[in-house]
Amino acid sequence: MPKGSDLLVAALENEGVDRIFGVPGEENLDVVESLRTSSIKLILTRHEQGAAFMAATYGRLTGKPGVCITTLGPGALNLTTGAAYSFLGAMPMVMLTGQKGIMSSRQARFQIVDVVTAFRPLTKMSRQIVSSSSIPTLVRDAFRIAMEERPGPVLLELPEDVAGEACEEVAMVAQHPIEIPVAHRAALDRAAEMILQAKRPLIMLGAAASRPRSTAGIGGFVRRTKIPYFNTQMGKGTVPGGSNLYMGTAALSERDYVHEAVDRADLIIAIGHDTVEKPPFIMGPKGPQVIHVSYMPANVELVYFPQCEVVGDVGPSLELLADRVEGRLHNAGALLSLREGILSRIADRATEDRWPPTPQRIVHDVRRVIPEDGIVALDNGMYKIWFARNYRTYVANTLLLDNALATMGAGLPSAMMAAMLYPERRVMAVCGDGGFMMNSQEMETAVRLKLNLVVLILEDSAYGMIRWKQAVDNFPDFGLTFGNPDFVKYADSYGARGSRVESTDDLIPALERAFKSGGVHLVAVPIDYTENTRVLIDELREKLKTVDEPAT
Repeated sequence: MPKGSDLLVAALENEGVDRIFGVPGEENLDVVESLRTSSIKLILTRHEQGAAFMAATYGRLTGKPGVCITTLGPGALNLTTGAAYSFLGAMPMVMLTGQKGIMSSRQARFQIVDVVTAFRPLTKMSRQIVSSSSIPTLVRDAFRIAMEERPGPVLLELPEDVAGEACEEVAMVAQHPIEIPVAHRAALDRAAEMILQAKRPLIMLGAAASRPRSTAGIGGFVRRTKIPYFNTQMGKGTVPGGSNLYMGTAALSERDYVHEAVDRADLIIAIGHDTVEKPPFIMGPKGPQVIHVSYMPANVELVYFPQCEVVGDVGPSLELLADRVEGRLHNAGALLSLREGILSRIADRATEDRWPPTPQRIVHDVRRVIPEDGIVALDNGMYKIWFARNYRTYVANTLLLDNALATMGAGLPSAMMAAMLYPERRVMAVCGDGGFMMNSQEMETAVRLKLNLVVLILEDSAYGMIRWKQAVDNFPDFGLTFGNPDFVKYADSYGARGSRVESTDDLIPALERAFKSGGVHLVAVPIDYTENTRVLIDELREKLKTVDEPAT
């Protein structure tokens, strides 16, 4: 007779699961044994947080839930940051956790935490499995809920006695397609009328525009309307960054060069905007009208309160909207005259030969070695703003950054997942020395899996973004610096290859050597963050002063 763990694994196979990430414990041993004889690969990680980041990134890149597994108590609680990363970033994921027996336990309260309740604020669903006969139904429901808009994480807790008990065969629940309705005709007509009346329209592409199922319809809408566009940090790549309609990326909330176009627009068509992202622009009473186009209604916030909503399956809804306005937009390109000035100022000093290299130079050189379909996964730090601002994307989901939870430690696991899914592409993790060390133990996992992966470490021996903000706010320089290991020896100790860049001109050759030789490589380079103040404070302050000066 099968046991509960056999039904769980069969239900996962029924969902098409091909790999599970995690660190099992004593309470999962029946599940581990069932996995051993299944078609599913168990990928052992060195920390549960890394497993969650990998599973969430699987969901982000494929649109199907990634799966991770941990034991009870301390192992399960190590998933909380990954759960929040998935929840805020709208990445479908299924977390499987163990628990002591619920019928009886000889270990009393040892290691027992109410995991199901603890995860409710961080998930779309958090349930304990109390009967083996319910497993196929609960697993099917978990995957359906994880994938439904808005996507996110779910948690299923399987107690060890339910996992190990013999049970009758239970039929699996077949998957069935669920189509998202298109937007209502009245909403499409209302939006079309606003677009036709606009004198200076602008499109904004947000995080939900990067869903794997979204990008074709969105690109078609931009091409058919010929309205220039900008994107949020998590919306990069939705429409080819080489397009002559691209105006830039909102790496800051206001006053950056792209906001010259935003501030002059009288209508912004916000496609897939999710207010979990740091605001790409701030609405006010005298600002432009905003049309919200997304799978879900807008969250009305102090900085975001659209006047029109087009809610439904984004791609098909935009096709219907384009049908209503194509060929009739005489003012579509009114803001395009600003494009060259915005992009040229963002690219300023990108090839400056300074040592240590500036963020602009590092972004420029990384773009040179990464093909159009290559993937760069960022950890969280000061460099994220520079990559968002300066790194041009040509394919959706080729710059993986987190502008929702904005957690440190996710860059390396996310890049590892991309390298597993796309072994034929160049994949690079870009991490600060602070964020890298939070999950650096997964270097062993990457080597064990024989991944082809380059990890670029930007060294400033500090939690650089917070240290910079400390200086901007005129606080003393205190409490945010640290020492680093010898990263070259550190990489070597894991069986990876380490190298250090000794001059600015050597960065591109070092990265090329790493990619061409294959395997896991770590490349360390110092970074000069003095540009933060010059560009992001002083230069933009001068720009604002010029804008505010009365005309003479």
